[in-house]
Amino acid sequence: MTAESHESRKGKVQTVLGLIDPSELGATLMHEHLLIDLVPPRLAEDADHDEVEVDLCNCWKITYGQQPSLKNYRLDQIDVAIEEVEEMIGVGGRSIVDLTTGGLKPNPEGLATIARSTGAHIVMGCGHYVHEFHLPSNSVKTVEDFASEMVGQLTEGAWGTSIRAGIIGEIGCQAPWTDQEKRVVRGALIAQQETGASVNIHPGRDPDQPQELVDAIRQLGYSTERVIISHIDRTIFDDDRLFKLADSGCVIEFDLFGWEQSAYPMSDIDMPNDAGRLRMVRALLDRGHGEQVLISHDICTRTRLGRYGGHGYQHIFANIVPRMLRRAFTHAEVNQILVENPARLLTFI
Repeated sequence: MTAESHESRKGKVQTVLGLIDPSELGATLMHEHLLIDLVPPRLAEDADHDEVEVDLCNCWKITYGQQPSLKNYRLDQIDVAIEEVEEMIGVGGRSIVDLTTGGLKPNPEGLATIARSTGAHIVMGCGHYVHEFHLPSNSVKTVEDFASEMVGQLTEGAWGTSIRAGIIGEIGCQAPWTDQEKRVVRGALIAQQETGASVNIHPGRDPDQPQELVDAIRQLGYSTERVIISHIDRTIFDDDRLFKLADSGCVIEFDLFGWEQSAYPMSDIDMPNDAGRLRMVRALLDRGHGEQVLISHDICTRTRLGRYGGHGYQHIFANIVPRMLRRAFTHAEVNQILVENPARLLTFI
């Protein structure tokens, strides 16, 4: 990355349609998927022939895991995404970060179409998801290979296009995380140093792995201030772990708002509902960690879209923000979580 190109980005936010001033972002969802293929590669052929369409009659059974539907894990309808984003804008949302990374079939051109059609600011992620979704060619890549790849996605263009990413991630990790995933994380940290972008990491489904990740990052000599740890609301369920993680300086993301049932088909855990999420957010704010909190939905299945009986990208703005204000969150605190923190983290430094 040349000094000139770095200076042209410094202090700006990179969207799929170009650089903007951070003040233009407005209320922002920091972890979503507008277009994604979350079907594991080993099941891709089955998904191609899956005839189960998601509709209002079966959406609950599919969400609960009672009715299998691989099509549920493919968001590939640009017209539906446009309608859902327009609904979000209608209730106060302005920007979306799409963290569909390597292995999940990212679609930069599709994101650009959605942005042009809706007027929303869309920021695209880069890097790779968990090991299971990696291409076989990743097995021989070094830390430096991954770093160079991500730097190029941020500065030149991603996934065979000239459309540039504006954040690194979500970088996928399992529990325990594999050597290949560790190389990707180290590459992401190098790319962060070279570009000034933030990093979003998807931790494995173990309550101690978020801490393991940030401890490893600090041991490597990197700051955690611009490292976002996703999915805390399906990973950490006690204050001791939560507060210790916050004390590490990383950004803590509660990104499953709208998931109201306790059942979680990915693992045998009891998910909190939105009230539980807000209690955790409130606890962090009361402890002085307001600059480290983000909220989002992480929509990655059809059943969570309004079209198919779900809540859609509009939920936080239409339902959660009013609830926060009724429950003694101040306007300043809501603004910090949805506007100020995203603007800071999406700005290249």
